[in-house]
Order: sequence, then structure tokens, then C-alpha cells
Amino acid sequence: MGRRYGIGGPWVLRNIDLELPRGVLVRVEGTNGTGKSTLLRLVAGIDAPTEGRVTGRPRTAYVPERFPAALPFTASGYLTHLGRVHGLPGRTARERAFHWLERFGAAGYARTPLGELSKGTSQKVAAAQALLADPELLVLDEAWTGLDGAARTELDRAVRERAAAGAAVVFVDHDPARLAGHESARYALAGTGLTPVGAAPPGGAAPGPPPAVLIDIVGDGRLPLQLPGDPVELANADGTRTLRVPAARSDDLLRALLTARPPWHIEGVRGP
Repeated sequence: MGRRYGIGGPWVLRNIDLELPRGVLVRVEGTNGTGKSTLLRLVAGIDAPTEGRVTGRPRTAYVPERFPAALPFTASGYLTHLGRVHGLPGRTARERAFHWLERFGAAGYARTPLGELSKGTSQKVAAAQALLADPELLVLDEAWTGLDGAARTELDRAVRERAAAGAAVVFVDHDPARLAGHESARYALAGTGLTPVGAAPPGGAAPGPPPAVLIDIVGDGRLPLQLPGDPVELANADGTRTLRVPAARSDDLLRALLTARPPWHIEGVRGP
């Protein structure tokens, strides 16, 4: 996916060249007024550049900082409607709507009109609408703002899952610790340009995802909470379970699994 932008208006971004390969998790930083939201709206296709071009944009979802809740739907009705817009069959759209409301702790508000939801619950609906159709490009502009702690953790997990599944994810957040250690690249907006934070990748392209290890496990019940490295669980067709974790934290994760009560059996370890 290639991104070349030039845009006028209250913020001016020029000579920006950003590549977003599959599976990257990219953080954009900058002080207020540098144009972070403008850039993310361009990436998501909400706005169009006044110069340059955007190429190769796949199926895209966008979460703004403030969700426009004054729409004539209930929470579940809105999500089901968007699922149908994305091409999901009606039953699948309804099931996914409930699934994501439940994951974000908002299932109890499924039949509540959007205009009656609190800011935090509205933001949960905003996150759910972006994730229900498995986007290939996920763009989040301060999407964690207003969420409670459990929902923020769940959104972190969902973002990592999308990147692990091969989606490109671009996000802005005021918390410098947000998804720290999981980013493929960080960029800073300053002046009118976008520069890599740290070592610049060859040719200015975003690097691929950090090295990861896949750990195949066997065990009963739910995994322990707060495992080292915040592993992402991958679904396997045969019912087995695989955890994807940054290579640098794989030893810590293995130790935690083996010392859990009851312990988990390690079937295999793949990766660097």
C-alpha cells in the first residue's frame, strides 16, 4: 500500500511518502496541531489529498476520537447495518455485532439508542464498528479516549490480533506506553513532514513486523491474564492453540506457561 500526500488547509503536510505493508503496526506522534488527525484521515480515505496520490488502499476501517452518536439506530442495529454495508450476511452481521459489544463490555447496551449512550460506551461502539468486518487497514485516531481500563486493554488486544492476521494498523494515542514494544515503526510529524523515530529504514519504507515466535500449546481452560509479551492467540482449524509473541519475550512467556497452575504443555516453538 503506497501513500503519498500533499494537503492544504489549517495544517499543511507535504512530501510525505509512507508505505504500509501487511502486518505492520505504525504509531504516529506529534504535538497538538501538527496534523496527526489530518494524516490519519488521508490514510483512511476520509479526506483526499490536494496533491499527490494514494494507491493500493484495501478494505479500511477508521475510529475517530469522537464518535458521531446522533444516528437513528440502537447500538446493535448500527453495527448490524454496517456489517451488511461491508457485505456480511444478516445473521453474521448480527453475531459479530454482539461479539464485539460483548468484548468491549457493552453488550448490555445493545438495544440502547446511540444518542442515549455515554461517551465511553459510544466509543466502544466506534471501536466495534471498525473491527466487525476484519479490515485489512485499521486507522485509529485517539480511539482509546473515553474507554474504561478493561475496554482499553481489549482494544489493545484487538489491534494486535489484526496486525497478527496481516492487516496494516496506523494509530495515534496520547499515552506513550500504548502498544509499546509491539510497533513495527514510529513516525513523528514535525513542521510539514513525517520522519521515522529512531533509525530510518532503508528507502524510507516502514519495516516489517518485529521478529515473533509462535508457541503451540495444549491445556484446558482460559489462559492466565497478563502473560509476558501480551501474546496474541491465533485460531487453528484443528482446535489447537498457538500464541504469537515478540521474540524478545518468548522465554518469559514459556516460563510463565510452564509454571502456571495448572501448567500448559508446550507442543512446539517456531520462529527465530
